[in-house]
Amino acid sequence: MTALSPDLPAPPDKSPPPERRDPAWRGRLAGAAAALVLLWPMLVLTEFKPWLLLAPDALKPSLRFLADFVPPRLDAEFLALVAREAWRTVAIATAGLTLALVLAVPLALLSVRVLSISALTGPMAPLPALARLLVRWLLVVLRSVPELIWALVFVRVVGLGPTAGVLAIALTFAGMLGKVYAEILDSAEPHAAASLLRNGSGRLQAFLYALLPQNAAELTSYTVYRWECAIRSSAVLGFVGAGGLGQQMDASMKMFEGAEVATMLLVFMALVWLADRISAWLRQRLA
Repeated sequence: MTALSPDLPAPPDKSPPPERRDPAWRGRLAGAAAALVLLWPMLVLTEFKPWLLLAPDALKPSLRFLADFVPPRLDAEFLALVAREAWRTVAIATAGLTLALVLAVPLALLSVRVLSISALTGPMAPLPALARLLVRWLLVVLRSVPELIWALVFVRVVGLGPTAGVLAIALTFAGMLGKVYAEILDSAEPHAAASLLRNGSGRLQAFLYALLPQNAAELTSYTVYRWECAIRSSAVLGFVGAGGLGQQMDASMKMFEGAEVATMLLVFMALVWLADRISAWLRQRLA
């Protein structure tokens, strides 16, 4: 067999040309049509009419209010007020999340199947299974009631002020944290925890020495994320009298003070950015 000379031309490429049309276009078109068929009745039921924003009687006041955003109000007296209310907002969120953790961590540990001693050799015993089911129902109840509803309830009980916001965040976020913590721990590698339980360790020891080291970064990241959500929730709760930056923003919006609203929105963005940086730093330290 003789080798081809480098001077000879290469044989022509007989491979089929690439398709110009996406081969999956039919399936994607069908999926888009099905989504539209399902979404359209929902839009009709919710009376979704975005074109009303362009109506003259709605557009002119909106543009006038947005024009007041520039420039934001930056005088020393107002900035001192915003700083004080922002600190109160962060304090409400932090205190509420701390109370939520006090409730969520024990409830999560009680509902984790990996830490069940009776489930090491087979199905879980009836009494622990019932207790686990009751705890999960309690978590459902806590997170199914929005923090705004809890705040309205506690405003009637303890009056206006930050206490109502702290309690509202604590109850709702306890349900959210407990559910996600339990799912994270249940999805972890169970071998180390099972080995500790079989050798006489308690459930708390199995959690601290087996499950927690595996999932510390994920648990921390989710906790900081919920803290960021608690900051936003505490601002919303201010509109119902729970105090903080939201209450001040409510007063400014009622007075159509767009410059003040712009300043407080910039502060909200700074707080969310700060929470994101803290989360990234903690994940890096725990990695």
